[in-house]
Amino acid sequence: MTGTHWQVILHRKAEKMLKRLDGDIRERIRVAIRGLANEPRPLGVKKLTGYENLFRIRVGDWRIIYAIEDDKLIVLVLEISTRGGAYRDF
Repeated sequence: MTGTHWQVILHRKAEKMLKRLDGDIRERIRVAIRGLANEPRPLGVKKLTGYENLFRIRVGDWRIIYAIEDDKLIVLVLEISTRGGAYRDF
């Protein structure tokens, strides 16, 4: 669905984690999140098993977990976490 601009919303929990990260990884994650506005299902995206609209992308050892609302053109970033902690709440 290239060419369509999606609205990307960061959940408060994800926003707090992003602010705590150090420079390089923070910028890499920000770039990945901004990219979701143009392509919510980028190369390498994985759909989370057992959920209708939850996905994750990898940025190094970090995971960005998000929901896609196709009918509203919204990407909701729910969590930014290391690999080990990323799936605990889901």
